[in-house]
Amino acid sequence: MNELHINVLLENINTLNLSADWVKRSYEQTKNIGQKDNYSAEEFDKLEVLTSRYARTTDMLVNKVLRSIDTVESEDIGTIIDIMNRAEKRGIVQSAGLLHTIKDLRNSIVHEYQINEIPKFFAGVIKYTPVLLEIIDKVKDYCSKYPLENN
Repeated sequence: MNELHINVLLENINTLNLSADWVKRSYEQTKNIGQKDNYSAEEFDKLEVLTSRYARTTDMLVNKVLRSIDTVESEDIGTIIDIMNRAEKRGIVQSAGLLHTIKDLRNSIVHEYQINEIPKFFAGVIKYTPVLLEIIDKVKDYCSKYPLENN
């Protein structure tokens, strides 16, 4: 095993853990708001923060950590779909399709430039945040086989 690749994986997991902690915090503040036609300014702010944190954390999971696992395991990185399929084979996700759904929601969020369109993502983010956090826990379990510090 390449120590440099393992160190990069460690750094990426640590960053993902910090991001997941912020997602959990935002999720706890928003999970009972529910879907509405109109949100108060405070509700909108909290949900928008969760949405942003969800998108950033999903990006870290797929583009940093799962890629790092592939690198440590000497896999040909390939496409995002290849990375997701290997995550399923490793037992990190129930299905590559579920991870694809989480990533598609992230992509929709980051490519929406009209603030009045952001609320259409709130229900999906509330629905998939616990799934995202569960996948992150499975990543940590999976990576516990590597000699990582602070894992």
